Amino acid sequence: MATLSIILFLTNFIETLVVIFVIYLVINFIIRYILPLVIQKGVQSMQQKMQEQYHEQQRSSKREGEVTIERNRTGNSKNHPGEGEYVDFEEVE
Repeated sequence: MATLSIILFLTNFIETLVVIFVIYLVINFIIRYILPLVIQKGVQSMQQKMQEQYHEQQRSSKREGEVTIERNRTGNSKNHPGEGEYVDFEEVE
């Protein structure tokens, strides 16, 4: 009986070591081959977005001397059209 329990213990121990080794190999494979591909794909996507933004900015650039007025389109501004700007202040003694 004692030898049977020792044999079972050793087989479980070896099985555990094999599982740990396989997990190590899988993680090593992912880090070495898959992760760089994913990062490269993300960097390429980001570069393409930046290039598109740059080209869009170049297309919409205005000629020298051209003036445009852009207004705040949010309707929650405190200043009403035609009124001056109000500055809240406190007196210091």
